[in-house]
This record gives sequence, C-alpha cells and structure tokens, in this order.
Amino acid sequence: MRGVYYNELDPYCCQWLRNLIAAGHLPDGEVDERSIREVSATDLRGFTACHFFAGIGGWPLALRLAGWPDDQQVWTGSCPCQPFSCAGKRGGTSDERHLWPEFHRLIGECAPPVVFGEQVTSKDGREWLAGVRADLEAMGYGVGAADLCAAGAGAPHIRQRLWWVAESESVRCGRRGVHNGGGAQGCGDEEAERGELWEPVEALGVDGRLGESDRMQPQQPARERPRPGEEEGWGACSEPARSGAAGFWSAHSLIPCLDGKTRRTQPGLFPLALGIPARVGKLRAYGNAIVPQVAAQFIGAFMEASCITRP
Repeated sequence: MRGVYYNELDPYCCQWLRNLIAAGHLPDGEVDERSIREVSATDLRGFTACHFFAGIGGWPLALRLAGWPDDQQVWTGSCPCQPFSCAGKRGGTSDERHLWPEFHRLIGECAPPVVFGEQVTSKDGREWLAGVRADLEAMGYGVGAADLCAAGAGAPHIRQRLWWVAESESVRCGRRGVHNGGGAQGCGDEEAERGELWEPVEALGVDGRLGESDRMQPQQPARERPRPGEEEGWGACSEPARSGAAGFWSAHSLIPCLDGKTRRTQPGLFPLALGIPARVGKLRAYGNAIVPQVAAQFIGAFMEASCITRP
C-alpha cells in the first residue's frame, strides 16, 4: 500500500496539508493539487486511505482521533457545500462546484469498502444527501446518516452538519455472514442490526435538529449569557467534560464582540483582522473545514456498529 492520498484544489490548503504532514499531525502521504475532475482510478491504486476535498485535513485527523486502524481502507470527502448552503446563491446541481458526480464516478470505479462524507443541513443539503444515498445504494452500498452539531461534542458553537457513511455490500455480508448448516447467512437481517446510527435522515427533525424519540434524554437547560463581571466564572465551567469531549475546549480565552456577547477562542489566537498575514486564505480554509471532534464521534459510532477494532 502507498499510504494516504490527499486531493485538494486550493494551493494554500495544499501547502497547509504538507506542513501538517511534515509536523506529524497528519498521516504521511501524497498531496494532489489537481481538480477531482482530472483524477482517474489509476491514480488511486495502492492507497490505503483517500481524502477528497481534503481542505486542511479534518477527516484524516478525525480518523486518527476515533482510532481508525491505519491498515483499514477508507475514503472521505466533504463535497463543496456552497451550491447548497443558505448563505450562497443556491445554484444546486447546476452550480459548477457541484462535484458529487465526480466523487460518485471514482467511488464506482474503485469500489472503496467505506466512505465518509458531510454536507450542510439546509433543505437543499438534505435533498443533496437523498440523491447521494440513492446513487450509493444503486452501487450496492449501505448508507447511514446523522444530523449532528459541534456543540454536541462540547464545542462553543453550533456548526450543524449532515454526516454520512457508506459501506460496501461485500464488506457488510462478509462481516455478518455466519456459517450455519453449510450455508452462509445473507444480509436479510441487516436492517434490524444497524442500530441508531442507521436512522434515515428523513426521520430527523425538519428544522435541522434530531427528531423526537422515546429514547431522548431530557435536555440540559440553556445557560444564560454571563452578566458583566461574570465572564471568568463562565469560562471556568467545564462544559466539554460534561458532553464527553473532556478537555479539548476547556482551555480558552474570552474575547468581547461588537454584539455585546463574549465568546471563547483558543488561547493566544488573534482575530483574523486586517493586517494578519494570509487572512483571506485562512478564512477560506477555516470556513470550509469540518469539526474533527464531531466527525470522530460519528466514525466511532460506525466502528462500534461494524465491530471494527481500534489498534
């Protein structure tokens, strides 16, 4: 195997990826700056992991955080969200940045065993996911999805996203097939074995939040914004520890904003104001990035459901 393949069109992000790889923060691999339209199945032969629309490496980091085995083949790809975002022109499938057909082409040609992806939770994004699911199921993949926000992993912001995973039929049958009287058990009971991870996205709330369920736990009451002079006490609260992401967002600095609210940020991180080197490139890279801690929880749930053992 040739290690890890990263495909990213933005030269600034490509260099960012190389820097992270050189520093040991991401798995060693090859960074391909071509458009996905120019990538062929031959280019991908021998790679254990392939990351498309790689950005600044959110998916490979998430796999590492989740404990995904290095020798387990996997693809990831967060197709551009601009055609389906409420903040954009909503060009949808007519937008030239609608690149699912190209990702679909490569998946069909290479048949990776597992593919992870993500998309915005707008109405258009949900319709996009319905089409993606239909395409993948037509190729023999089982598809699962979840509507998750960054706050659910302890982050101090929402960043609601649709997360999806596709697993090839051959892998599913091979994992669940049990010899019984000389025959192999088929995949007929697969739907009953999928568990909560495999709830169809149509069952989620229409407002982008999780739908009601008899199993739903009582929600914690929302905390009010701190009054002037109380910011230090607010910052000392260990919310990430309560949500299961203990420690990652615990250390933070508080910055006052023009809207009168106080928000948390990474210690020593300065706002991307005028005069900051490569400000536009950083804004673009951060804006398109996933939250690896949320992706790691989704990957971990899939690993548990699929009996994939962490190394």
